[in-house]
Amino acid sequence: MRTTIRVSAVLAAFLTLGAMPAVAQSANITATANVFQAITVTGAQNLDFGNVFPGVNKTIPVSAGSAGRFDLTGQLSAPVQVAFTLPANLTSSGNNLPIGTWTGCTSPTTSAAGCTAFTPSGAPTSTAFSGAGALSVFVGATVLPGAAQPAGTYTGTVTLTANY
Repeated sequence: MRTTIRVSAVLAAFLTLGAMPAVAQSANITATANVFQAITVTGAQNLDFGNVFPGVNKTIPVSAGSAGRFDLTGQLSAPVQVAFTLPANLTSSGNNLPIGTWTGCTSPTTSAAGCTAFTPSGAPTSTAFSGAGALSVFVGATVLPGAAQPAGTYTGTVTLTANY
């Protein structure tokens, strides 16, 4: 009987200690999110090759007044990726006018003077918005008419996609 009482007393002591409230600890953190301004892309100027002659290649550099231009707005000074969907040919009534090369440049203004050159492609190119949240992207290209290129107005679509 003595053994039972001693075990019961020790068990009661452990249960009493376990029933004592623990000292609780807590801390706080702040959850934050910086929401960027939505990107807008505007096709500001079409790429215009003007008159093209059979058998004579024609190049429009990004600095030409007839170069294509996209204007973008977004988060001030934020990095941005631009990628293109580019036609391999301009078309007219089932006829193709091949495009040989593409050129591009980016500028914080709507002027190509002093812009940063790159080669437009489907792969993203890294650039950044200006401190005012502006960016212009210029595109030029070279068309390669054949010696027997059929006459007509040839067109194609150039698409720029931008994201943070």
